[in-house]
Amino acid sequence: MFTNEAITTFKNYLQSNRKKKTIESYNILFEKFGSIYAHRPLEDISPDEIFQFLEDTTRNLSKTTRRLRYSQIKAFYNFIIEGNSLNMSNPCNTPLLNKTFRIPKNSPRKILERETIEEMIYNTKSYRDRLILELQSKCGLRIGELLKLEVSDISERTITLREPKSGKEVEKAYMPENISRKLSEYILENKIQGNERIFPISYSTARSIIRGLGAKLKVNVAPHDLRRYSATFASRNGVPLEVVSKVILRHQDLKTTQVYLGRISDSEAIRWMDILHEK
Repeated sequence: MFTNEAITTFKNYLQSNRKKKTIESYNILFEKFGSIYAHRPLEDISPDEIFQFLEDTTRNLSKTTRRLRYSQIKAFYNFIIEGNSLNMSNPCNTPLLNKTFRIPKNSPRKILERETIEEMIYNTKSYRDRLILELQSKCGLRIGELLKLEVSDISERTITLREPKSGKEVEKAYMPENISRKLSEYILENKIQGNERIFPISYSTARSIIRGLGAKLKVNVAPHDLRRYSATFASRNGVPLEVVSKVILRHQDLKTTQVYLGRISDSEAIRWMDILHEK
């Protein structure tokens, strides 16, 4: 298969399965890669050539962008090889490339305790801020999704998320009854109309609110920590991993969900053994 054919195939896939920003990012890569290798058979491009291409095109870019370009070209090869049953290995899978452009392992983040979350919610003086904390920590919403919500996106206990991170047209999130009731009351009291944002604040403002509430308890808290807590709390209260992944976090892959879940301490493991086997 020639490189230009492979690029066209992969672009068609992206068009149907990825968000606009992701597609634009890949287009930057393909514009440069295609200009050099368009008319060469894909299997003839060596690992050394891939390495040199990445070095030449990312030399003055940040480490994060360099890793991104490597991950993108690796994903491109994997997709084409698997989708077309090509008899070739991925030229990106070499020690030199892996070492040069590898993504460092994330150190596991500390999972917030329930008492911390409840005290943060209790300490909020604003009804709006309390709802933001509850929608993240109990419904698993990303802060970006939450801040884009309009009244028309709410239907009883269901939230419609438009243009979600997954690249789908819409996704559904769900609320427990008490949060649904509070949200409806908030919308009515503040006379927020159908196409108006429910929480018309910026990300930086929301982040400052959450960090400030955490600081009062001497805990470093970012908005995404609340979403991570929602998954761990559900998992450790017996909710099946598949439900945590597909319903609460709305991940495409269970492996992604497992990264969110905190490590199990010895005391937690013993508690679950007692629950399972009735002490």
